[in-house]
Formats: sequence, structure tokens, C-alpha cells
Amino acid sequence: MSSLSRELVFLILQFLDEEKFKETVHKLEQESGFYFNMKHFEDLVQAGEWDEVERYLGGFTKVEDNRYSMKIFFEIRKQKYLEALDRHDRAKAVEILVKDLKVFASFNEELFKEITQLLTLENFRQNEQLSKYGDTKSARNIMLLELKKLIEANPLFRDKLTFPPFKASRLRTLINQSLNWQHQLCKNPRPNPDIKTLFTDHSCAAPTNGARAPPPTNGPLVGAIPKSGAFPPMGAHSIQPFQPVVSPPASAIAGWMTNANPPLPHAAMAQGPPGLVQPPNTAAFLKHPRTPTSAPGMDYQTADSEHLMKRMRMGQMDEVSFSGATHPPNIYSQDDIPKSVVRTFSQGSNIMSLDFHPVHQTILLVGTNVGDIAIWEVGSRERIVHRTFKVWDIGTCSMALQAALLKDATISVNRCLWSPDGSIFGIAFSKHIVQIYAFNINGELRQPLEIDAHVGGVNDIAFSHPNKSLSIITCGDDKTIKVWDATTGQKQYTFEGHDAPVYSVCPHYKESIQFIFSTAIDGKIKAWLYDCMGSRVDYDAPGRWCTTMAYSADGTRLFSCGTSKDGESHLVEWNETEGAIKRTYSGFRKRSLGVVQFDTTKNRFLAAGDEFMIKFWDMDNINILTTTDADGGLLASPRLRFNREGSLLAVTTSDNGIKILANADGQRLVRVLESRAFEGTRVTSQQINANVKAPIVNALGAVSNVSSPIAATPELTDRTLPVVSMSTLAAMDNSRAADIKPKISDDSEKIKCWKLADIVDSAHLKALRLPDPVTASSKVVRLLYTNSGLAVLALSSNAIHKLWKWTRNERNPSGKSTTSVTPQLWQPANGILMTNETSDNNPEEATACIALSKNDSYVMSASGGKVSLFNMMTFKVMTTFTAPPPAATFLAFHPQDNNIIAIGMEDSSIQIYNVRVDEVKTKLKGHQKKITGLAFSQSLTVLVSSGADAQLCMWSIDGWDKKKSRFIQAPASRTAPLVGDTKVQFHNDQTHLLVVHESQLAIYDSKLECLRSWSPRDALPAPISSAVYSCDGLLVYAGFCDGAVGVFEADSLRLRCRIALTAYIGSSISSSGPVYPMVIAAHPSEPNQIALGMSDGAVHVVEPSDADSKWGAAPPQENGSLPRITSNPASSNSQASEPPPR
Repeated sequence: MSSLSRELVFLILQFLDEEKFKETVHKLEQESGFYFNMKHFEDLVQAGEWDEVERYLGGFTKVEDNRYSMKIFFEIRKQKYLEALDRHDRAKAVEILVKDLKVFASFNEELFKEITQLLTLENFRQNEQLSKYGDTKSARNIMLLELKKLIEANPLFRDKLTFPPFKASRLRTLINQSLNWQHQLCKNPRPNPDIKTLFTDHSCAAPTNGARAPPPTNGPLVGAIPKSGAFPPMGAHSIQPFQPVVSPPASAIAGWMTNANPPLPHAAMAQGPPGLVQPPNTAAFLKHPRTPTSAPGMDYQTADSEHLMKRMRMGQMDEVSFSGATHPPNIYSQDDIPKSVVRTFSQGSNIMSLDFHPVHQTILLVGTNVGDIAIWEVGSRERIVHRTFKVWDIGTCSMALQAALLKDATISVNRCLWSPDGSIFGIAFSKHIVQIYAFNINGELRQPLEIDAHVGGVNDIAFSHPNKSLSIITCGDDKTIKVWDATTGQKQYTFEGHDAPVYSVCPHYKESIQFIFSTAIDGKIKAWLYDCMGSRVDYDAPGRWCTTMAYSADGTRLFSCGTSKDGESHLVEWNETEGAIKRTYSGFRKRSLGVVQFDTTKNRFLAAGDEFMIKFWDMDNINILTTTDADGGLLASPRLRFNREGSLLAVTTSDNGIKILANADGQRLVRVLESRAFEGTRVTSQQINANVKAPIVNALGAVSNVSSPIAATPELTDRTLPVVSMSTLAAMDNSRAADIKPKISDDSEKIKCWKLADIVDSAHLKALRLPDPVTASSKVVRLLYTNSGLAVLALSSNAIHKLWKWTRNERNPSGKSTTSVTPQLWQPANGILMTNETSDNNPEEATACIALSKNDSYVMSASGGKVSLFNMMTFKVMTTFTAPPPAATFLAFHPQDNNIIAIGMEDSSIQIYNVRVDEVKTKLKGHQKKITGLAFSQSLTVLVSSGADAQLCMWSIDGWDKKKSRFIQAPASRTAPLVGDTKVQFHNDQTHLLVVHESQLAIYDSKLECLRSWSPRDALPAPISSAVYSCDGLLVYAGFCDGAVGVFEADSLRLRCRIALTAYIGSSISSSGPVYPMVIAAHPSEPNQIALGMSDGAVHVVEPSDADSKWGAAPPQENGSLPRITSNPASSNSQASEPPPR
């Protein structure tokens, strides 16, 4: 077959794929043998469609072709055989053995005998080499990794794994070009030709009314080739080519929106709505520009309206088009949306901004909350650049900046952005500074420009070409927008007029008019020309708070997304000619926290981060198209960014990381780059050993390059508003605020009869006692999961820490904690223990405390002595501080600065301590007994403390003044005032507070008003020992002093499940005293997994059984709202909560 014929096959494949003829596409792939669709192959393997797998492979290779092919077919048939054995379908297994596997006996008879012997075993896992065989799904995934390596190494698949790069809808484009050419050759070309068939050449009929036909022309007739995605599905009744392109009405000039040019690629928040300009004023302004003709640099702005109107009156010539409508709806497939996680990166600090390179589409720029910047190569997994923040020339900085840095050296990246050609990028920082780097593809950076741009934070940065040369646009806390020369750093314009800090800027151009839109945190939208003559527009954004704007890729459709102070998010499309909202997209929670981030791609889709997931919309439909949680671990409102082609999507995670999602094109792109990175080692890594046992071992070997799980950790999210001069944004969530707001009812009414799930037998759950060869009687007093979810850390009453780590293997490819695999009690090579200093008193009686850093690299801990800072890798003490007395009793990291720690003390005070300078910044006093709990809420900008005096205190983290205090209410069954340890934890919404005392669980609001409480009774009568929210904020887990564990609904505190001690610890209890969970920890990304630290020193990990994915059944709800709880606890088995005491 000739090369052109081969290319025609690829064009047909593309066309069939665009028209969603999926089965035909794969049949043509198989029959032609030109392109091996790895994604289709993976789907077949994972579905276990073995006949279709071999049929598809047969189009490219046969068993006997080479050793790679032989190995591929052997692995597939062996897996099919093992699955039959696992189903105990002996007849099918024998059939597979005889028909499929016997062919390999001539090559290795011993191997065939060994496989045959598996039939004699009750469970083939009794074979040593197959002892680690997991379930069917994991076995297929492991085999698939091996198959992909074999296929990539097989020379028969060379040049068949990558689809040739060419523009979308290429076959349609060629047909349109042909139609245009045929129309030019017509003797009597009609202005609005009617083409009804492609089976014969086109020819316009001669005029029948005697009129003279217009002469044929060459230029105007051959209109622009339709863009990708502009064609509706082609069917028997939809082919209506040669539809005229309707010229826009003259009135459209009022909206600056006709004849749109492609926008500058200023990321997702780049362009703003020029259509918000009021039409009458705009038309007048265009006819009588306020800019003096002598103004420097304004030559591009002097195009008068007569020229524009003339162009509009002329309109556009008729275009010969294969499309069936002038403005067809989007043609899309959900397969075009990047939803498959292909990469996971750990940045190490909270990511504030990210942007893909406009040319090299797998290069990702990120900026963090500690001022770091990094550049990742997504394909090869390399971090090719990493820079920490520093001022390049402090001598040239303003005194205001020097004073700000001297007062507080912490600084955050607010925005990072590539220039349109990717040669430079800009970084906007939270204090004054903008830095511009020149970038080389090999990772080299130069530092050509540093600008002291604004007083306070620089909140956004953009690039534009107002005077042919590149300019930088910035906005800041000082309520101004400024334009700078990108080469010299010289200031060109300053725009003043906002009454609040400017949140975002959005340059764009239509015709010869260049403008900037800006949004401020008071919700005002303003428009500026490059003339310093003031704003042309003053509009209110939906929600009237923080809003960002973006155009579709072709610059013809305008969208904005923002969130109000009350948490209501708005994603809208604007009518560009009227400055009005055209459509409002639905699907957001009623109360989101923080400003919801969004992006657009392919002129088709919108994406926004909300509710721990990414939500996608078709631009033409207000309802959600689809969602993905990216395998879990996302922030409540994650940042996200598409690459230019829309094949990759980067999204931020709660463990200071990034996940890269891809569609089929993106996966191919990543695989190509990955294969290049590993090309040098592929030959040796793919050697196939022909000995007897290698095939079985290789098929079940360790999994490599598996992304680690993403944890939902309580850290900074998403885009925070500037930390300087932005105190008005106190209500905005900058922490790992999960966007879940429980609706809490105080009303009472009877509920339907509902049976409590009571687990008393180990068969009804999965439990694992973590291995500990040292049998010690010391109880577990503190317990937590690492932020990654890969390990459990316990602190015993003897001041010794223990760390259990799960490893990645074929049974646990993610490496996360699970009851199915026993972890390793980890110790460094030096064998030292991580042990706290203790006081002269009995350490068993001391109050222990512990806190883990965001990146799991170090832990801070105390057991009555000094506070110690340990390296988690080496277990070595890095430093100690705050020697007793008084002793530290609770530790909590400041949500914005890891160097600031709140330390609760034994003398009832709270110290705000700066680790970096080893200094106590302030002491807070308000309790009468030792501090037993501390919890930060960044959205409320408060610290809540609890003590052994059963008192709650709320402190402002701005000035550390006490805002409110309240003693918790005693239950009706207790008359004496409450005393004893009281713990606090903020819900994911950062507003509701869980308060735990031995006498009660309670939910408090942001004003420390008790909304709901529950006291031990009935099924759970013992005192409460510990309680914690699940990672998704939907459950509360509570431990009791009789060994039981209760699982409650977080919003209503209704008991949904009781777990007896015997269910997770077994019937034989060796300890002489009572055994119960002293502390309970919730997994950071698995909401149904908990760890229990016991009074006998043991640690147990507990999960629901395989048959029950969750703990018990949810309590009944009516009309979509929470049930109203009866005030009589004995009237229902549901263990209802109580309204707060009056």
C-alpha cells in the first residue's frame, strides 16, 4: 500500500472516531494493522474479553512471530487459565490448557507440566510462585503492565503505537477545500450554492430568471476552512453544505465583539468580557476616542468606527462549507475529557498557581505558598527546575518592601504564568514583588527582571502586546493595575479607580482595540484602554466578590467564575454584545469555601474544582456533563489547568501535590515522552528468560511506577487570597477546607424505625493488629496517619514512637494502609528509637502530644519533657525547645506558616512559638487547667482551644486576642460541673467544631454555640475516650472505655454503627486490665478506615468487610434534609443526638 493510501486510512480512522463509530474504528485498526490502540487493548484486558483481546492482537502479530509475541500470548492465556481455576471452573480450565496453552509445550515442556499440575491443587495459590496472586482485577492490572512493556519492545509494533499528529477533522477539511475549488470552477457560481451530494462533482445550475450571474472570483469565495469541532454529526439528513455565514449586525460593534481575533494564551483566567461595556457609551466612545492623538504609544488605538462599520457592512463572503449549520453546537465525546490519572507529583509545599507551557505541552510551571517555583516535565516525571524565593537586589527595593520582609519574611506565590510564546514566565508574589525569568527548554533560567510592583500583595499577572512589544500587566492590594515593559521593566501605565484590592486582570483584543478587564474583591468589574483615561465600565460580578474570567480557545465565547462571601459559586457565560449573563451553569454546592477555580478547553468544555472533585460542563448545556475525583485526595476546591490542546489537566491535591489527568491523546503524548526517557534501559529491562519458571514469576512480579495515593490532609488549599492587606477576606478558606457544609437541624420529630448495625463478630469487618515484637505494657496515647496515608505513627506512654509502613507489592500496588497487607514496623538502619525526653516524674503519667509536618518529613512531639523535632527518615532529633516546667500538652501547626506552632501548656497557657527564631511570640491565657486541645480555622482566622477545665476559648490569629469563651454544657444526667480532657477538631468546612469530652460529643458553630450533642447511653453507655471526623467529614468515629467504637453521622450525630471490642481484637484478651481504644485516628483519604491505639499498647487498623463498603446504613432522611431527632433517647434504636441544653 502506498504512503498516501496509508495516510488515507489514518484520516478515515480519525473521521470514524469523531463520528463515534467505535467498533468500526477498532475493526479498521485491526484489519489495516497500521495503528495499535493501546487504550482499547487495555480496556479489553481489564474487562477480561480474552477472545477479543487475541482477535485484536492478531491484526498485528501471531504467536510464533518472535519471542516477544510468544510471551504476550502466553501471559494472556495463562491469566485466562488462572481465572478459570480461581472460579473453580475445572472444565473451562482444562479446555484452556488443551486448546490455548498446549502450543507452548513444544517450547518448554517442563513449564507446561507445572501449569498442568495446578489442576490438582484445591487453590493454585498453594504453588509457591503463585502464592502472592491477588484478586482478578489486580492480577489483570499487573499483567497489563508486563504486556505493555512487551508490546513496546516488540519490533512488530514499532511505529504503530502512536497516532500520526495532524489537525482534527482533517478529512472534512480536505472535502471542504475540494468543494470550494469545484465551486470556483463553476460557469455560473451562485452566492449561496446548494450542495446535496458528495457523490458527484459540484456545478451550480444556470440562472433561470434571465439574471446575470455574478462573475466567478477566487479570493472571497474560498472562505476560512472550518475549525476543529465545527461540524455536526454527519448523517443521512444532516449534510447541508454551503450554508452561508451570516454577517453580524452593525449593532454588534457596540459590544466590541465582531470579527474576534484569537486571544492571548493568558491561562484560564486571562481574558475578560469586553461585552460588559454598555453599548451606547461604547459606540460613542469609539466614534470620539478620549485618547489624545498625541499620546505616546497610542497608534494602535486610533482606528475609528467608520472603518469598523465599513468592514461590517461589507460582511463576509459566502463560505463553501461541509458543515450543516452556521453556528453548529459543540460535537464532543466524554472521552475527550482528561479523566485518567497518569502522573502524581509531590511538590512538598502547598501549590498556589500552575500553568502549562504554551508550546511544550508537557512542561508545567507551579508556584507555592512558601515562595518556591518549580517546573515539571510531565512525561519524564522530572522536576527540571526548582527555585526558592529570594530578592535579587534588596538595595533597589522600596523601603516599604524592606520593612515588610523584615517584619515577616514569609512570602507566597499568588500567580505564575508563561508568556504567549513560552520564552519567559512571570511570578507574582504576596509582597510587592514580580519576578520575570527567561526559560530555556533544557531547564536553564535567567533572571532578567525584578519589579517592585505594588504596595502589598501582587495578586495577578498577565501578558499583552499593546505596542507590538511584550508588556506585563499586574494588579495588587494597592487597588491599582499597572503595565510594564517586559524587557526593561519600565512602567508604562497605571490604572486607578478600584475601591478595593484588585483580584485579577484580563487583557484581550478585538479588531484593533486592546483593553484590560479587572475584577476587585468588592465584586466590581472595570474595563480599561491603554490611555490612562479611567475605567469605561463599572459592573457587578455575580456573587460580588472574587471573580476570574476566561474566553474559549477561539476567543468567541466569554465565561467567568467566582464565589461570594457566603460561599455561593457562579459559573456563567456572558452575552458579549449586551454585557449581560447569557447562561448560568448549575451543579455547585450551595456553600463552597474559597474561590472556585475554573478553566476552558477545546471550545467545548468548562471545568471547575468543587467538592473534592473536578466538574465538567459542555459549554452549550448548563447541567454538569460529568465529574471525576481523580482517584481521591483532591482539595475541596482544587486548582486546575488544561494544557493548550486540552489533552492534559493538572489539578492540585491535598498532600501538596499535583495529579495529571489525561485523555487518550494525552496518554499517548505522555507514553511517547516516557518511552524516550527509558529508551536507554529498555533492552535490558525487557529481556525474556526462557527458563521454566520465569513466565509465572514475571507475570506476578512487583509493580513499578505506580503513583502513590493522595491524602486528604488539613493543609492550605487552592488559590488563597493575598496574605498582605487582604484582611477583608477573613471568611475565605485558605486551608484544606473540604467543601462540605453539614445542614444541622435543631428541630425534633419522630423518625421511622431503623435498625442499628451492631458488629460483634470479626467476620463482619476487616481488622489487622499491627506487628510489634516488643511486648510492652505501655499504652498508646497518641496516634495518627501520615499525610500520605502510607504509614501509621503511634506515641506510647513510655515516650517511644513507633512507625508502621506499608510497602507496594502486587497485593497492594498503591502502597497505602490496608488491613489486607501487614505493614513493616519501620526503623532506620542505625536502629535507634524515636524517643522523647521525659521529666523526672513518671513518664506514664505525663500528657503526651504530637504533630506531623505537611510533607511527613518531620514530627514534633513531647512526653512531659522538652518538645523534640525528629527527622522521620533517620529518627534523629533535629532540635529541642521549651523545657519544662511547664510541660507542653498539645501541639498544632499554624495553617499558613509551618514555622509557627501553637503549644498548649500544663499551666493552662498557650504559647505561640516561632521555631525559626526560637522565640515565643506571645502567650495566651484564659483557661484554668491544662490545655488538651487546639484547632485552627483559617476561614474563620481563629484558633480554638480546649482544656481540662471543660472550657472552649476562641482566639483571633491576627492579633491573638480572645474573642469568646464558653464552658461546655453538662448532660442532663450529670449535675456536677464538668472537668476532664476536652478535645476539639474543626470539620472540613472549617466552620463547625467537634467537641469531645468523656461525657459527650457535641457540634458547635463559629460563634461557639452548641448545635447538637450526644451523650453515652443505651448501646454505648461507657465514657468516651476519643473521637475524630472521617477524612470526608461525613462521619464521626468515637472510642469508648469499654472497648466499643461508635460510628456516627457527622451532621446529626446519629449512631449508625456500633463495633464491639471482640469484633476487632478477637475473643482472647491477654491484658489483665480493661482494654479499650485510648485514641482513634481517621485515614486521610479512605473515609471508612480507622486506626485504634489501645490501652494495652496494641494498634489495630479496622475497615468494613468486603461485603459492606461502609459502616452500617445511613439514618433515614426525609425530603433530602436531615431527620429531626426525637428528644427521647429511648424511643428509637437510632441513638439520636440531643439539641443543645437551653
